[in-house]
This record gives sequence, C-alpha cells and structure tokens, in this order.
Amino acid sequence: MRIYFDNASTTPLDDRVLDAMLPYLKGFHGNPSSIHADGRQTRTAIEKARRNIANCIGASIGEIFFTSGGTESSNMALKCAIRDLQVKRIISSPTEHHCVLHTLNYLVENEGIEVHYLKVDAQGKIQLEELEAAIIDSDKKTLVSLMYANNEIGTVHDFKRIAQICDENQVYFHSDTVQAIGQFPINVSETKISFLAGGAHKFHGPKGVGFIYINGDNIIKPYIDGGAQERNIRGGTENLYGIVGMAEALNLACAEMEERRIYIDDLRTYFKQELINNFEGVIFNGCQEQYLHKVLSVSFPESVNGDMLLMLLDMAGVSASGGSACSSGVEHESHVMTAIKGDPTYKTVRFSFNHKNTKAEVDTVINKLKEILH
Repeated sequence: MRIYFDNASTTPLDDRVLDAMLPYLKGFHGNPSSIHADGRQTRTAIEKARRNIANCIGASIGEIFFTSGGTESSNMALKCAIRDLQVKRIISSPTEHHCVLHTLNYLVENEGIEVHYLKVDAQGKIQLEELEAAIIDSDKKTLVSLMYANNEIGTVHDFKRIAQICDENQVYFHSDTVQAIGQFPINVSETKISFLAGGAHKFHGPKGVGFIYINGDNIIKPYIDGGAQERNIRGGTENLYGIVGMAEALNLACAEMEERRIYIDDLRTYFKQELINNFEGVIFNGCQEQYLHKVLSVSFPESVNGDMLLMLLDMAGVSASGGSACSSGVEHESHVMTAIKGDPTYKTVRFSFNHKNTKAEVDTVINKLKEILH
C-alpha cells in the first residue's frame, strides 16, 4: 500500500464528504437557476452551503462567492481590484504561490501596475516594518497580497497584524489562504480583510471548487460573463455537488480543527526527530516556531541518489513532492527555495501530512530513505 505524504498538494476526499455529495451526483439534478421545483431544490442546497462556509470564517452570506478553486479566486481578487477598485500598486512577496506571482507579472506587463516585492529572510518571513514603510512610501491606491501560510516551506505570516496594518493605512488586503483554511481559525468579522481565497481540495473536499470572500465594502463587476450566477459576479452553472462537498468538508475541518492540529503536529515532530536521528546534515526549511503543522520541508545533503530522490521515493511507494504541485507534473527549481537562498547542492523534499497518516507510515518512509540515501 502506498504512503501519501503530499497533502499540501491535495488531500484525500473524506468519506463523509462523499456521502454528502452523492445525492447531488445521483438524484438531485436540477439547474440551480431554474425556477421549477428541481431547480429550487438544488438552489437551496447551494445557499445552505454558502451559509455554512460564511459561518466558518465569520462572514456574511453575501460575501461568499463560489469559484473553481483558489487559483481563480486569487486571480479574481487581483484583477478585479485593478479594474474596478482603481488599484495602481500591489505589495507582495517573492514566495507567494504562482497563482499570485504569475498574475502580478501579467498585471505589470499588460496593465502597467507597479509591484513592490518585500524581502524575505532565510525562513521566508517578511519584516512588518518594511511592509509599513512600503505602504506609506507611495500615495498610489495600493493592495497588499500576502499568503497566510506558505505551501512549500510552511512559514506562517502574522495574518492578523498584516490585516491591522492594512486597515490602519487604508489599503486593500488580499490573502491566499488556501493552505490555512481549515487549519487555523479565521474570522473576517474580527480580522478585516478585503479578499480571501480558499480551495476545497486542501481540506479533504473535492477538486475543482473553491470560494472567494469579498468584503461587502468592495463592489466589483463580473469576473466571468455569461450569466447572473453568484449574484452576477461569476457567470456559469454552479458546480452543485462540488459546492455541497466543500461546505461539508469545511464544516468538518473547523469542527475537528484542534484535534487534527494536535495529531498532525505530533506526527510532524516525530518525523522531524527521526530524520535528525538517522541523517546527518539535514536542513529543515521555513520557520520552525510559527509554521503550518501539516508541512515539513527537508533538504538532504548532496548524495549519489540525491537528484533522483523524489523518483526513487515514488518507486518505493511514497508520494511526496519537491514543492508546489502546480507545474504540470514536471519538477522545476523552487522559486521559494531560491528566494530564501537555499543551498542548491541540497535536495529538497516537502513531506505533508493529514490526520489519517500514522507513525508507522513515518517509520516506513524513514527506512525507505535509508535504503535510498545510505
């Protein structure tokens, strides 16, 4: 049986989530925009899901919009802020997910937007003093785009303080919270934020569905034209069973959050100590005090099989990754490791866990690594 340690890429679908989706896959097939009974039935399911997701993050139901995933949500936030809110300048960091970085490149090249990238230290952390200085350095209408938790190295930014700085200086704040949703408590009624992105498959929901929180003060035009769905923000028939599954998955993640966190963090600590005990010179990337508990990024010293480590782990029945899983299945040099000035002679592997993984699996992976590297 394979061992799956790549939960930062995607998580297995929870059986309880599948059970919630099945009626909408097999029986309830009405178009939510239809006015007949079948349509009203599925519309009710979508609005119930919207209410559940809003409750999980302290939002109003009118601030939750369904999308195809976190990438679309962040694209919508950034591009609509430029088009509809007259933002002329964006402050971000070089360790953001490519859905943000590639969008910023597009906006620079095609919209003439000014982008300021904050420096990151060897742990991938920004300096809040630099953020404040960058905000007040220009009188252009500004948006700050910083992720909550890094998908490759697990470093966690001070989400609440960043939101406070943005609010105090009257600039917009967008956060890619794809890795953080369901892992950390988020309450947008207490922490003011303009846009927040989430994706179901990171918290044991289905792939191909996500949501964006848009603060009610921010009025934007449709991102996808073609219909009045999602209160005229995103045209197209809704992914009914995906939305139902996402709401159930987030409900479960929030209800079980602390229990899962304690279990996964204990597993991560155990794996980390076993690596220290068995391999000389390993380096753990990212902040080890404030971190995303499901992620452990490890750099192994140069060795005979180092360049083939991921492939050999795969052949040994272990799924892990070199970083982001958004490169069409091809392993590329990590922009995050480059930004934090990681040693290029080391081989970096991201192991990421869920609450169904076990210490017995950790022991097996350690033994596989011994066979490969020793």
